[in-house]
Amino acid sequence: MKWYNYISCFFAGLFLANVVPHFIHGVSGDAFPTPFANPPGKGLSSPTVNVLWALFNLVIGYLLYRGGKIEASKKIALLVFFTGIVTMSVMLSYAFVEKMH
Repeated sequence: MKWYNYISCFFAGLFLANVVPHFIHGVSGDAFPTPFANPPGKGLSSPTVNVLWALFNLVIGYLLYRGGKIEASKKIALLVFFTGIVTMSVMLSYAFVEKMH
């Protein structure tokens, strides 16, 4: 694999992990921060905006996943992919801790 496939694997993990909170809040009818809120990432966006943002992240994540040529036999690609998921998950846990307070 080329070096850029690994970058694609990492960013696929980032985008796909970002789908989860936005999709769940959106389909649950809850407002939740998005980059389109005022202020961006701090204010709350409507459930519809969250669902659309989640679906956008899903499409980009899927395209990057395909571009990363991730397969079960490519252990390093899988490790990089899951590293992206862990990275975004931890970042989101810090970014949204204020939402609950």
